[in-house]
Order: sequence, then structure tokens, then C-alpha cells
Amino acid sequence: MGHAGAQLAQQIKQQARALGFDPVGIAAVPPGPRLALRTAALERWLAAGHQASMAWMADPRRRDVELLLPGVRSLVAVGLSYYVAAERAPGGLAVARYGWGRDYHRVIDGRLRQLGRWLEAEVPGARWRACVDSAPLLDKAWAEEAGLGWIGKHGNLIHRERGSWLLLGHLLTDLELPADAPGRPQCGACSACLDACPTGAIPEPFVVDARRCIAFHTIENRDPELPAAIVAGLGPWVAGCDICQDVCPWNQRQLESSADPDVQPRPWWLELRATEALAWSDQAWDEKLRASALRRIKPWMWRRNIRAAMAGKRDSANGANSGPSG
Repeated sequence: MGHAGAQLAQQIKQQARALGFDPVGIAAVPPGPRLALRTAALERWLAAGHQASMAWMADPRRRDVELLLPGVRSLVAVGLSYYVAAERAPGGLAVARYGWGRDYHRVIDGRLRQLGRWLEAEVPGARWRACVDSAPLLDKAWAEEAGLGWIGKHGNLIHRERGSWLLLGHLLTDLELPADAPGRPQCGACSACLDACPTGAIPEPFVVDARRCIAFHTIENRDPELPAAIVAGLGPWVAGCDICQDVCPWNQRQLESSADPDVQPRPWWLELRATEALAWSDQAWDEKLRASALRRIKPWMWRRNIRAAMAGKRDSANGANSGPSG
């Protein structure tokens, strides 16, 4: 497309930023060699059983973007910062930051569809598809390919200015657009995220074992009780976990607090109290979780998680001085 393609790419980025996305980048299809390495890493991760019960991670479309949009030539990768300078009340239960605002799947999908319709109006006949992380796409790998940042050792994408507090989306299109340079890894020798995980869910850099991950167990695990090893390391976390991101040096700096209304925290997330929340009815949970990404956690699971957090707190208090010496 030459000059016209470069101009269109700039217009797409401007439109995406006007919709609240930043950073924005473009990747070409077929991609560079790094994506093949990321796909091979996915195969090894699946073969090791690290996906636990998340069978959807093995969807073959995750390995071939052509299956999502036949004839795809470019991906517009977008990031939506969900960092808000707010803290939970001392002594409260902890909920992962991505769940504080509106369901990001709906937010990003709606905005990407606006971008797709704009593109279709600009280039009649252009085909596109909006994808959020519920689509079988290697979203972090493609975001890295599009230059949004690099995949950190905790498995999350990191951006130099926004840290890893980024929700990702992609607009696939059959238009050929000039690609941005892929992100360059900047983690160096840092192992903060591996060292900080209380359940050892990051056994080696870039490998997250869902079977040991607090986020997996509090959101996806449908068993009546959580495993003892998870309860022991749970701390206050009852819906997801941000520990590996909280300790990341790229998140330690003064980050810009998002003013986007869709990511602002519902106040009760920051003041969640165990005894009070355990008494909520199913209907109360249903009302509080309207338009929330955390609706995946059913009311009985919330109660299970809260009881586990309370039990873990009791055990740590009782056993603080009872461990082996030496």
C-alpha cells in the first residue's frame, strides 16, 4: 500500500487513541520469527500440564491467526491501562486490579468494534475482526510483535511507561499495513516476580503454572475446597492475585493513574470485609457483580475463597513460631 498504507496506519492509531487506547501498534501477518518461538513455548506449556483445567488454551486457532480471520494481513494491537492510584483499605480482602472496573471484555470489544467500523468506512470492503483475551489468540505475543512492550518473566506484557497494568485487544484486518518494530525484552537478570510468588507458581522465567497460581484457583477452580498449598499462600487474595505485578520494578515507578471511567474501582472492592461478605446472599453477589469480569466467580466460590483466606490467616497467626528451626 506504500504511502497510502503508512497514512492509513497513522489514522488507525489516532482513532484508537481517541477511543482511549494507549499504546497502539501494528503487527504484520505472517509475523517475524519470535512468534514461532512463543507458539513453541505454548506447546511446551500445554505438554507440561501448566494450563490445569483451562482446556481452551489448547484451541488450535491459538497457533494460527489465519483461522480467526481468513486472509488476515495485519493486527492492530491496543493496550488499555487499568492502573488507578487507589489502595484497598487496611485489613480488607484483596481483589486483582483488572476486576475493579467494568468488565474489560465488553469495554475493549465495544471500542475495537467502533475502530473496525471506522476502518470499514475509510476502506469500503475491508474485513476485520475484534479480539479480546477470550478469543483464541496469543494476545501477549502479538502485542509484543506489534511493539506494545515485552513479555515479562511473570508472563504479562510490560510497557516502559505503563508497566504491566495493561488490558490487551487486537483488531485483525485483511488490509496490509506497515508493521512496527517488535518489543525488546527489558527484564534482564531481575527475578523479583519469581521470588515473590507465595505458592511458587512461576517455577522458571516466563512459565506460570496455573496449578500453583492463586489467580487460577480463586477464579477458575470449581472444586468445593482450595488445595492446602494454595490456602497456605493465599494471604488476603480472594479474586485473582497481583503479587507478581506489584513487585515488578517497572510497576514501582510513579505511574499515570487512568482517568478512564470504565476502569475506576467500585468502592466496595477496596473495602471488602470477610465477615460482611460471607453474609451476602447469592442475589447480593449477583447485583454487586453486574458488568464485572469477576462474574466468573460464582457466589459459592466467593464464600469458599473468603473462608480459605480467613483460614490461612488463622493458620499463619497460630503457626508463626512453630516452623522448623535452622
